[in-house]
Amino acid sequence: MVRYSKLAFRQTVHHYGTDLCWTPMILAKEFNRNKFARDSDFTISTAGPQPPTIVQFGANVPQELARASSLVAPFASGVDLNCGCPQSWACSSTLGAALMEKRELVRDMVIETRNQLHQDGWDVAGLEKDINSPKGRSVSVKIRVHKDLRKTIDFITTLLAPSPLTSTRPIDFLTIHPRTRQTPSSTPINLDSLSILTSTFGTQVPILLSGDVFTLDSLPFTTSPTPNNTFTSSSTPSSITDPTTHHIPHLSGLMSARALLSNPALFANKNSCPWEAVELFLNKTIKAPMPFKLVLHHVSEMCSPGMGPDQRDKVALLNRHERAELMRCGDMLELIEFLEDKKPGGIGRGV
Repeated sequence: MVRYSKLAFRQTVHHYGTDLCWTPMILAKEFNRNKFARDSDFTISTAGPQPPTIVQFGANVPQELARASSLVAPFASGVDLNCGCPQSWACSSTLGAALMEKRELVRDMVIETRNQLHQDGWDVAGLEKDINSPKGRSVSVKIRVHKDLRKTIDFITTLLAPSPLTSTRPIDFLTIHPRTRQTPSSTPINLDSLSILTSTFGTQVPILLSGDVFTLDSLPFTTSPTPNNTFTSSSTPSSITDPTTHHIPHLSGLMSARALLSNPALFANKNSCPWEAVELFLNKTIKAPMPFKLVLHHVSEMCSPGMGPDQRDKVALLNRHERAELMRCGDMLELIEFLEDKKPGGIGRGV
């Protein structure tokens, strides 16, 4: 997400079983040059556990990405280059999805970053021992697909060619969002493309799916296990033989953005957001403040019916009229008092 994955939200979803938490996309150039940008864009926890965090950068210059990665490495689990953001402002600056037409540049940025982290003393050789090393750091990329899937295959092939630093691959894992830059989010993800890509590359690099992960028990596909797998489908046996259900081989994990925004407990296998998640988020927000408008947006999303094809069947924490009233709250005190009045048993004591 571009702006909604601040520290308090990352702490909340981690509490409910999310293994890795991404930061909002941070522009590497501004991050390198401006202390205020660093303080605003990347907040860490100094009290209590720090969620395993991947810092997501927008960049188009190898040295900029490498320098920004060097700055955050002491405080993060890894860094990720965003080649998936379709927003026009990003693409017009050759960031995000525009990089899908710059495969050699993307590879150069990844290699430069890995070399810089290696020089800084981090374990980034791409070896299994680095996973459990206190100094182990990951380097990854998130992509979209091309209309002509052969271009995506060429892109990933270029990205996986061995680098001088490691005899394996320059990236530790790859996240695929199987929509093109022009495909609206209302259109289902392209499972045929995903299946081809995981079949081709899933044994060479761990692949995560981003897109349409609404609930864990209603995924439109099954998947077979892979070594070090972080996810296997919870589909029922009947769905495995259903000809309308896709089988995606060698899928290592799931990423969620929009659905997780509305239901931080998604990876705890809860199909809708519980009141306890709202309380926890507000508690974390008070300790790790963010702009109130962002807090209000988060709470509104959590109190809505959520995402997915069964959205209308879900019971929202607040109805449409109540959510409109919520958006008129002017500060945290008003928000807490409003929710205290709406939640059975009150919410103030939990905060």
